[in-house]
Amino acid sequence: MSALVATFFGNTLEWFDFVTYGILATYIARAFFRADNGDTALLETFAVFGVGFVLRPLGAIVTGWVGDTYGRKPAFLLTIVTMTAGTLMIAFLPTYAMIGMTAPLLLLLARLLQGFSAGGELGVAISFLSEWSPPGRRGFFSSFLSMTVALGSLLASGIAAILISFLQPEDMAAWGWRIPFLIGGLLGLIGRWMRASVDETPAYRQLQRTRPEKSSAPIPRSDLVRGLLAFGLTIHWTVCFYMFLVYLPTYARVQAGIAPALAAWSNTICLLTIVILVPIVGLLSDRHGRRPFLIMSCSTIALMTLPALWLILTTKSFAVIVPVQIVFGLAIALYSGPAPALMAELFPTQNRARLAATSYAFAAALFGGFAPFIADWLINVTGSPYAPALYVVSASLVSLLVVLRIPETAGKSFH
Repeated sequence: MSALVATFFGNTLEWFDFVTYGILATYIARAFFRADNGDTALLETFAVFGVGFVLRPLGAIVTGWVGDTYGRKPAFLLTIVTMTAGTLMIAFLPTYAMIGMTAPLLLLLARLLQGFSAGGELGVAISFLSEWSPPGRRGFFSSFLSMTVALGSLLASGIAAILISFLQPEDMAAWGWRIPFLIGGLLGLIGRWMRASVDETPAYRQLQRTRPEKSSAPIPRSDLVRGLLAFGLTIHWTVCFYMFLVYLPTYARVQAGIAPALAAWSNTICLLTIVILVPIVGLLSDRHGRRPFLIMSCSTIALMTLPALWLILTTKSFAVIVPVQIVFGLAIALYSGPAPALMAELFPTQNRARLAATSYAFAAALFGGFAPFIADWLINVTGSPYAPALYVVSASLVSLLVVLRIPETAGKSFH
């Protein structure tokens, strides 16, 4: 139970810290970039958000190697210390008005630290939770990983909504946006202490007994092929997350004229839906398999994205955007519930951390992290606010084809 709590708390903070940047992008744009062109400043802010993903693959490689070579626990400590450092750095950075171009460069460095941490976190957490799971409950226990991603994002969205609702706009722009980063950084210190107190996983301890020497053997080709499948599996997952839970509040404000506080509250309701549904779907995937839920998610997103954007843009109504985001939340939960267990079940214990981490990190870096930037760029280039739908639907169809190629893994024992 201590392992579950430490993972739950630490991973929630990791994603709270990472997602806060995207939710507060419009305020960060004013603070760290030239204010003479609002559209350019927002694009630059989303570009820095995406660049944070560039270091994800390196973080996944380093942290995954630490996790497979020295244990899941040391890797866990590495990720939370790095994330906390990057978050506190953003909280205290001077603005563009104070130090000029040095400000966005320091912001970029902080995002790179956060990206390094987030790159290794998920793969190690997948290994950690799945290896602590009781037999026949891996989908349920591993789904708490996705739940923490949504919960961290929910906290980020909720705190942002509260601040935007109760602070004057000038106060929010001047200093209010720093508060979530300060909270996340301080709580990260608590998370580091909690992770230091947990034990190594039973599966890794068993591996140590059968492999007393640290192995440097190359990864088998069959495992690399599974890594490619995990990469394709992640595309839909990461694009949906960053498009609908990070970018959509900005989209609703800029394209549909939804008030900032209402857009933030709508996003918070969507995230709450995911937090509630993910463990239920994870439990059901233990009984009925992983693939049916993944297929339903990809199909739903592919069919509903364009009509959903049309509803948001034509009604410009909070009463409409809330149910639209709830449906998006349901579709994301259908995928996020079984996906962590499936990722763990694809790989053997000796290579699980590094392959799960790198597969996810490369897909997130290439397709998820730059999703807000790509969406904004597509709108600027085409002049159509519906253009982001093409990107989302393409990602869903690619992952759907991958899911159809993966055999059912529910009930598979670790080896």
